[in-house]
Amino acid sequence: MPETPTVRLSNGVDIPQVGFGVFQVPPDDTAAIVVAALEAGYRHIDTAQGYGNETGVGQAIRQVGLDRDEVFVTTKLDNSRQGRDEARKALDESLERLGFDYVDLYLIHWPRPFADRYVETWQGFEQILAEGKARAIGVSNFLPAHLQRLAAETGTVPAVNQIELHPYLQQAELRAYHRENAIATEAWAPIGQGGELLADPAITALADEYGKTPAQIVLRWHLQLGNIVFPKTVRPQRMRENLDLFDIELTSDDMAVIGALDRGRRLGPDPETFG
Repeated sequence: MPETPTVRLSNGVDIPQVGFGVFQVPPDDTAAIVVAALEAGYRHIDTAQGYGNETGVGQAIRQVGLDRDEVFVTTKLDNSRQGRDEARKALDESLERLGFDYVDLYLIHWPRPFADRYVETWQGFEQILAEGKARAIGVSNFLPAHLQRLAAETGTVPAVNQIELHPYLQQAELRAYHRENAIATEAWAPIGQGGELLADPAITALADEYGKTPAQIVLRWHLQLGNIVFPKTVRPQRMRENLDLFDIELTSDDMAVIGALDRGRRLGPDPETFG
């Protein structure tokens, strides 16, 4: 399997552009599934406090025998733990579950603007970064207004914003803000949770043309846009397929075909009201 390319974050930290997500992976199954992902070649694992499976992620890395610095690990703050001091305490608990001294990336999982604590929480994240308990800090599911407020009221721009992003929800305005402010874009649900998107005639036609699966075509589209992706699967064959993206390049016309599929349709919650 070719080596996965990396994206350099604004603070100089390199993150593998294709990772493995463990959302909805049962805690008892996480270690075995992450071991399979690591053996398939993944070196970027995305978990969260709210997933309840951080312990299995740490176990898997140790079981495979990889050094800590060989795997990029992200976790996210539980929505119930916002606040400057609470966010710091929550990360200490995550580190204990993972068995690590640091995480590579720590994210605010959702802004929860009605609670009005994400700026205070971000100030706690700045302290975490200064203490070396995270190599980079970022956010997830933030909209331009939330990012603008962080910029206005704190001294640190998020290195990453992890958002729902797929051909049916392309978030052009938000991605433009990211580009202008050196914020890396991470895509959750990058293949739209499968189903309708992967059966779209525009996608299946490209898959036939390139001899790839529809999922591989969509993931390749993400990579050429510069997005960081972490498709979720528990099947080893799919794990390998989701890394086998580097022997094709979509043309500008192909990219335009996929770009025309945008429907502005969310599969997940609205960040303005979630929580």
